[in-house]
Amino acid sequence: MRKAVTGGLLSTFIALGIGARAHAQPPVVEQWGKTYAIRACGPVVGLAVRCLTHIVTDSTGKILTGREPIGGFDPSQLRSAYNITQTGNASTVIAIVDAYGYPNAESDLAAYRAQWGLPACTTKNGCFKKLNEQGKKKNYPPTNANWDVEQALDVDMASAICPACTIYLIEATSSQYNSLALSVDEAARLGAHVISNSYCGVEGAGDRTFAQYYDHAGVAITAANGDDGYGVCSPADIPTVVAVGGTELTTGNNARGWTETVWSGSGSGCSTVFAKPEWQKDTGCSMRTVGDTAAVADPATGVAIYDGGWKIVGGTSAATPLVGSIFALNGGAVNAASTIYAAPGSDLNDVTTGSNGTCTPAYLCTGEVGYDGPTGMGTPNGIGAFGN
Repeated sequence: MRKAVTGGLLSTFIALGIGARAHAQPPVVEQWGKTYAIRACGPVVGLAVRCLTHIVTDSTGKILTGREPIGGFDPSQLRSAYNITQTGNASTVIAIVDAYGYPNAESDLAAYRAQWGLPACTTKNGCFKKLNEQGKKKNYPPTNANWDVEQALDVDMASAICPACTIYLIEATSSQYNSLALSVDEAARLGAHVISNSYCGVEGAGDRTFAQYYDHAGVAITAANGDDGYGVCSPADIPTVVAVGGTELTTGNNARGWTETVWSGSGSGCSTVFAKPEWQKDTGCSMRTVGDTAAVADPATGVAIYDGGWKIVGGTSAATPLVGSIFALNGGAVNAASTIYAAPGSDLNDVTTGSNGTCTPAYLCTGEVGYDGPTGMGTPNGIGAFGN
């Protein structure tokens, strides 16, 4: 369960590049179990969205970082947890949509992949492309170090799960919803098979305006459920999007070797804007229910990333590209989340414990046998549920 601990150290956030533009005051240090973390991005303002990365710190808010990996799950552990044995192929494109520029994206990605023995993914060998909102190289948007951490997390998770896939990093001009929506549209135009979106904003009637940009036949579009516990955010509420919640992932003395519970920060709930897609059959919400699936997100059981140094991070920002990359292993050709709901139970890990709040009916915020809001139909057990 999250606890607010302190205002943190202002010097830490200035050093990271998290300044007055994103936060009127230093971010609050939150406690998740025995782990402390800050949010990389500040609260939502107007029609902007926030990235959903949580950076692990000490109890005072000082970011834990190092020249060598300092902890967090590595690619082999993540692949083990979700029973991933395939590596994908270069003909499949995973597009990561984020806001602002990230000058060191390629060099940081190279450090992550080299550490874990993954094949090089560079502009030169065609595996990596960094593009602006118009799908062009160069003329990137201004740098915002808040979102650098998000972009590092996203490309690292894509690398961990689908190391042979091609990665496009699309940098939207700003964190305004319309800028990111246009970037999703551009990613689809460029031929992406999967488009991952690790951000969310407040749900509202205006979401209908943006829904068309997240609707591309045969493209798996994933979006994060949010990190504020029970409640719905957008674009995860859009029915053509695969809404990805979060879990606490730990090693377990069972046949799987791992256990998962609902992460208390994961979003979920009943949309007030969008109708229920035909493949959702839960009866406690007459509208679109969030979410569809889930993966590791709790900062207390976070993942290792490289962003100018090694860090441990969490949030549904980690789960979203992870799930998107599992779709990529199947080529990404899907009709939204329909294959998840049609899959046999053996293709999913049912998460039956934990909650992200109090609600009625209880399954919208509590892990239960079968479908529940925070983890949907369950977490991946192989690739069978994640594509045609």
